[in-house]
Amino acid sequence: MTNTGHAIAPTRRGGRRASLASLAPLALLALLAGCAVAPPGPRLDHSYTARSQSDRVKFIVLHYTAGDLTRSLKTLTQDVVSSHYLLTDGPQPFFYTLVDEARQANHAGVSNWKTYTQLNVSSIGIEIVNPGFRDTPEGRIWYPFPQAQIDQLIMLLKQIMARHAIPPENVLGHSDIAPQRKQDPGPLFPWQQLADAGLVRWPSPMQVAARLPLFAAQLPDIGWFQQKLAQHGYAVPQTGELDAATRNVLVVFQSKYRQSRFDGEPDAETAAILDTLTSPALPLPPAAPVVAPSAPAPAPEPGERH
Repeated sequence: MTNTGHAIAPTRRGGRRASLASLAPLALLALLAGCAVAPPGPRLDHSYTARSQSDRVKFIVLHYTAGDLTRSLKTLTQDVVSSHYLLTDGPQPFFYTLVDEARQANHAGVSNWKTYTQLNVSSIGIEIVNPGFRDTPEGRIWYPFPQAQIDQLIMLLKQIMARHAIPPENVLGHSDIAPQRKQDPGPLFPWQQLADAGLVRWPSPMQVAARLPLFAAQLPDIGWFQQKLAQHGYAVPQTGELDAATRNVLVVFQSKYRQSRFDGEPDAETAAILDTLTSPALPLPPAAPVVAPSAPAPAPEPGERH
């Protein structure tokens, strides 16, 4: 055998075979992957949209936290209760966004308003850091809301109401939807300031004044108050008696619309406010014309005859 001087390296050829062998399973997997068929999905046609539909969000419910910011944050982020927004109480208040508006927050609990129940599913909850109240030997002391908080709240309410087409009559307090167990946001919450901003329905002072003499002369019975409170939206018993549950609803109503006195008594002023909110407007006498004072006659010139 003639030696040509070139050595044959069988190990290289064997290595090439080994490399090809190792690639074979990968090639098979690639082939199988290319042949795999995705599971069938539903065939969807988005050509039509139903006219009869509405936003999930129908209400905004306002609360106070009855605690400081640290405690409120812990409760609303780590406990079973939650809210969509938490408004802080510092010198420059701001909102923590805790739950997306598209999702349900657990802030309302057992609740009713008009034909709606369990308002967690149909509302946005806003918690405001505020101590609530403190009971003393002299009576219950309520805590006010700083104007800086209210300024921030008004801005957010305007955005939410525009985003979800929420009418002013559907901006409520926690006590409105749960009057037997809740007092927040309490009698020092500035509802009328929200009404002045167009965010809350408010009784016309002129309409209340027009009705007041009628109810002062003849106060309706308790059944009338219960029916009117239910018409307005409250869950109230229809017993015809001034029971504890009816008093609780009257206290909540008065602490919102007549904050100077909220004792639960069904008096004439409460009847006038309630009737204004639930009945057609009364015709009011025309305002008296304003007569401008006449200008004084010019003084006569010297020597001029009168």
